[in-house]
Amino acid sequence: METTVDVVDAHCHIISADQDAYPRAPLGGKQSGWAATRPVTAEGMVARMDETGIAQSVLVQATTNYGYDNSYVIDSAREEPGRFVAVGTFDPLRPDAAAALEEAVGDGGLAGVRLFTTGSTMQTQGEWFAAPESYAFWRQAQALDVPVCLQMRLGPATAQAEEVLDRFPGVRVLLDHIGYPDIAASPAKAGEEVAALARHERLHLKLTHRNLERLRDAGERAVDFLEPVVAAFGAGRIAWGSNLPAAEQSLPELLRLAEDVLAPLPEHDRAEIFAGTARRLYPGLGKADQ
Repeated sequence: METTVDVVDAHCHIISADQDAYPRAPLGGKQSGWAATRPVTAEGMVARMDETGIAQSVLVQATTNYGYDNSYVIDSAREEPGRFVAVGTFDPLRPDAAAALEEAVGDGGLAGVRLFTTGSTMQTQGEWFAAPESYAFWRQAQALDVPVCLQMRLGPATAQAEEVLDRFPGVRVLLDHIGYPDIAASPAKAGEEVAALARHERLHLKLTHRNLERLRDAGERAVDFLEPVVAAFGAGRIAWGSNLPAAEQSLPELLRLAEDVLAPLPEHDRAEIFAGTARRLYPGLGKADQ
């Protein structure tokens, strides 16, 4: 499959075959299943991108494989500066969070950071990302204008996320997997829940297969979710990401899924979701070399 449009994959993961250079260190001490059974190296990701016609990708740290050690995504982005930028997992509760963040996104090589709050490898759950001890991190992220990917589930954590967004309204937050809204139960209700968050003007949404599969299954009711969300946020605050290889499908299949679900949207909106939003969030991507 090849696509003639500009596409940026805003969310994919890579795993090195060299465990001596890049040892496993998953949060919680347990490696995620996909990292063990279907890992993709940086070189393998380039090959899949070329096969699919994807210009550039955002390498999101595989937290369930490497924890806070962002070495592999950083090294890979430096080796392929025209194809990749790196987003690393960060601990906002560390005492030196502000200084460490400035170093990480300066010469440290990160284009953004990610806070990972849920998952099968996490020993503890909770909304620690909104604790007072994290304020120095959020204040610095706002000052540096660093995009922060927030991996969390809507529900009990929504209030804590909104507290942070209200306290630090200048920070750019990208909600991974749109916070896993329950589209299957009710696309309309899920759409209202997500659309209500649009009042936070610098909050962005990351649309992945975890949402797109539910929308595909909803059939004609998918518009009950898409219409209020796109109307509230605007396509310029929504970015598509494949989630390869955490997603079981191939990259061409994942892109086709997104294209099929988003087909009802105007061409301009699709262009924003597939590339425009990601390029504004991560200026290091520049313009694709077509």
